Amino acid sequence: MEVIETPLKDCFIIKVPVFGDNRGFFLESFNQRRLKEEGIDFEVRQINFAKSEKNVLRGLHYQEEPNAQSKLVGVINGAVLDVVVDIRPESPTYLKHYKIILDSNDTFLLVPKGFAHGYHTLQDETIFYYAVDQFYSPDSENGIRFDDQKLGIDWELRTTPKISEKDLNQPFLNI
Repeated sequence: MEVIETPLKDCFIIKVPVFGDNRGFFLESFNQRRLKEEGIDFEVRQINFAKSEKNVLRGLHYQEEPNAQSKLVGVINGAVLDVVVDIRPESPTYLKHYKIILDSNDTFLLVPKGFAHGYHTLQDETIFYYAVDQFYSPDSENGIRFDDQKLGIDWELRTTPKISEKDLNQPFLNI
């Protein structure tokens, strides 16, 4: 396992080894002990999958305390432009964002609590994986409008994406 720092505090890229032969491959998508050895304390409470066609934009989502979630995200099939935003006011990277193309099943992004998260699918049949350390709580759910000018995120969109009504109605930042 390789842990790679991103420009955002406490947000990491996790690369795992893939063992393959003519039959296929094997990989460990999560190993709590190995992460702990790297100084990352992450306990999985729920695992989610989302399947989308090409050009779907989901986000920016987060859960507020007391149910804030850290997430380990990646793709099982397809590709996404994954975007995270640090929304922790006390953080040195407050309101900064980071984006990465996730297009391989051996690469994950560890998104800490206090980050908003979203992604844009780049291929049909994209299956997105996220393991979270807190259960989903509708009362704690929140979001930020994906195109909030204060964040300045370039989603690299070529056409208008498919976005849920809920995500289109997310609030802009009030700062």
